[in-house]
Amino acid sequence: MAKSAGTGKRDLIGKTNSKMVATVAIAAFLSVFSLIAARALWSQRGYQSRVIGEKEKAVSQLEENIKAVEELEVSYRAFVETQDNVIGGNSQALGDRDGDNAKIVLDALPSKYDYPALITSMEKLLAENNFTLKSIGGQDDEIAQAESSSAEPVMVPFSLTSEVGNYVRVNELLQTLYRSIRPIHYKNLNISGSGESALEVSVDGFTYYQPSKEFKVDTKVVK
Repeated sequence: MAKSAGTGKRDLIGKTNSKMVATVAIAAFLSVFSLIAARALWSQRGYQSRVIGEKEKAVSQLEENIKAVEELEVSYRAFVETQDNVIGGNSQALGDRDGDNAKIVLDALPSKYDYPALITSMEKLLAENNFTLKSIGGQDDEIAQAESSSAEPVMVPFSLTSEVGNYVRVNELLQTLYRSIRPIHYKNLNISGSGESALEVSVDGFTYYQPSKEFKVDTKVVK
């Protein structure tokens, strides 16, 4: 049986509506996809811009650092290549007061905590000047200092007792300690004895060491 004209028109309208719905749906999908893609691209553009900005800062800082290193190298060479060091010794010789200025600084303010080395150096200094030590010591704090992250100078306390004889030798003892390459501060000084020729000096004081600074390259997360 043949379809009527009205039925044919309704079928045609239905197909047309279906095509329009499909077209609108596709257009809507493409529009939403385009907006999401555009937003993602804009966000990516902003991120890349921030990354480029941070890289430019890093390059600028690196250039400044390279220039500073060159200036530091010139200053360092002038500091260590002098004939006489800062304490009047010969920078090229091997005596107790000799050595270049860099060595002098490291000896005066070592970069590592070494309490036994401090005691040994003081014993040697006093023995060379004919002082008899009754006792020398303090508290070895190596474990605690190994865990410290401070970059500031750290005090290292010590105490000593010496038989000096007379008052002249008391002054000579203090002058001997003063001539130590390491900076020494006195907290307490006690002079005792039964007479002017049998005096004993007890000293409580401290020196320092300067922990070394580590060179670190930091990373930064750009968000």
